[in-house]
Amino acid sequence: MTVTLAILVALVFVLLGVAKVLALPQMRELATHAGFSVNAYRGIGALELAGAAGVLLGLAHPLLGGLAGAGLLLLLAGAVITHVRNKDKPQQLAPAVVCALLVIGYLVAL
Repeated sequence: MTVTLAILVALVFVLLGVAKVLALPQMRELATHAGFSVNAYRGIGALELAGAAGVLLGLAHPLLGGLAGAGLLLLLAGAVITHVRNKDKPQQLAPAVVCALLVIGYLVAL
């Protein structure tokens, strides 16, 4: 179960991180909506990629995976706070909450 969750968490954050680092058009729009510069959003993407790598490395070194998961949770807490401050609709907040629940599930499985 832990391996499956680790791979799922890593896949989600690799996809999100790459999209942000490449500054794909939708990510540029989201950055503007959230009040971030594109470069700041790229930085968030880089942190997501690092978190994904840490979760995968956590398959061999569980402590590293736990720390990476905690870091991803902090990023997601920031995402939730940003959505709440922007008074976003529940549909806009839902992906961050779902990702947080996924990461929490991974951390519990560790």
